Amino acid sequence: MAFYENTIVAKQDLAEKDLKNIKDKYNEVINSSSGKVLKIEEWGLLNLSHKIKNYKKGFYIHFKFQGDNKTLDEIKKKIKVDTKIIRHLTVKYKKLDVENEYFNKSEK
Repeated sequence: MAFYENTIVAKQDLAEKDLKNIKDKYNEVINSSSGKVLKIEEWGLLNLSHKIKNYKKGFYIHFKFQGDNKTLDEIKKKIKVDTKIIRHLTVKYKKLDVENEYFNKSEK
């Protein structure tokens, strides 16, 4: 199994309950499709560099997980039909850094 990071950008006008549902949903998708979530980071509401679907900001949720092609396929299928998500990015790593959190607002 390989290591991956998946960053999801959700719409800026979502309620706190909707954001929690998104986080729980993709946590469950990864764990149920032969993957294992190592860490979930909530980066919060950040400005986008350019407008995406008329949104200037987005909520960032970052997953660090172990998985295989089946896990990636499931994530892509779910994200494609999810109207609350405006962008996502999945990156493969040889080794993951689960200690550092680069967008933690409490350290600043």
